[in-house]
Amino acid sequence: MKVSKDDIKKYLPHREPFLFVDEVIDIDEKNGIHVQKYISGNEFFLEGHFPNNPIFPGVIIIEALGQASGILGFVTMNKTPEEGSIYVLAGVDKVRFRKRVRPGDTIDLYSKVLSEKRGIWKFDCRAELGNELVCSAVILCADRKAI
Repeated sequence: MKVSKDDIKKYLPHREPFLFVDEVIDIDEKNGIHVQKYISGNEFFLEGHFPNNPIFPGVIIIEALGQASGILGFVTMNKTPEEGSIYVLAGVDKVRFRKRVRPGDTIDLYSKVLSEKRGIWKFDCRAELGNELVCSAVILCADRKAI
C-alpha cells in the first residue's frame, strides 16, 4: 500500500513540531511498516541536547517508532483519527539504544504487529541508521475513543 506525505497526517493526529514521520517507504499489514525521519539539525530541542554536540534524543526516537506503529495500526484497522479514534502510547518494553543519531542523519523506522487484544496493540520496533541498529523496543499502543 502506498501512503503519501499528505496521508501521514490522515493517519496521525500529530502536527509540527511533534510529527516525527517524514516519509512512509513501505507498508504491508502482514509485514509491517518502514518509515523515515530526517534529522535536519534545526529541531528546537537539539539546541540543548547537547550544546556543541547535538544528539537526537532517544525519547524522540521512541515517539517516532510509536507514530510509525500508529500509522500501521490505523491502516490495519482500516480507519483514521477523523472517525473519532486516537492511538495513544500505552507502554514501552525492552528498550535498547545502540548508536547515536545526529543532524544530517536519516533514520529508518520499522514496526510490526505482534498482537492485538481489546484495543491494545503490541508492536516489535526498531530504528536503524545505515543498516546499523540504533534502537529496539516493544511498543504498546491503545486504540481509544477521542475525547
